[in-house]
Amino acid sequence: MLSARKIFVPVLLLVLVFPAATVSADGIKSLRRFYSQVKTFSASFSQVVLDESLSPIQETSGKLLIKRPGSFRWDYLEPFKQHIVSDGKKIWVYDVELKQATFRAVDAGLGQTPAFLLSGSGRIDDNFELKSLGKQGKLEWTQMKPKKSDGGYENIRIAFENGQLRMLEMVDSFGQTTRVTLADNRENGKIDNSRFQFSPPAGVDIVGAPVQ
Repeated sequence: MLSARKIFVPVLLLVLVFPAATVSADGIKSLRRFYSQVKTFSASFSQVVLDESLSPIQETSGKLLIKRPGSFRWDYLEPFKQHIVSDGKKIWVYDVELKQATFRAVDAGLGQTPAFLLSGSGRIDDNFELKSLGKQGKLEWTQMKPKKSDGGYENIRIAFENGQLRMLEMVDSFGQTTRVTLADNRENGKIDNSRFQFSPPAGVDIVGAPVQ
């Protein structure tokens, strides 16, 4: 049976009410640079999910790896262990405590999610309408509105500090919001392709039929 625990697909964000700010294009420039020039990316993250009233309902933390095009690994380490691994063709979600691995093929819908933003190929402007939201403190914010409505997210905001990706925020179609804060960023380091491969351990319940 499918796990009742929420499966997090990476990437994941919160919509904030921004006070008046000086609008600049620096955030958009940083986003386009990240997308076009950063081929690999690693970072640690902390994540908080909030309900419709913005009350926190879950907090997690872990590490992530990105390798374009299409490969990513999201390791949730606290308070429980869950691994999301994709080689660009298939995605595995492995819940260590529940001993359950869920499989699905990567489909076109993934192109409208933050996973596409961080690991996909092509032009980001083809999938999102970009709008500068100006600077809030040290962060330059950009709004990303999906051009298609099949990705599950109504709105996305992304923030850079001195050109470095620092925060992702989004609201989904159910009104639930999530914020991911990044630290220890590393761009264009060497990441072996084996980090994006997954084989379910013996005795694990497998949901879905793997693609050969």
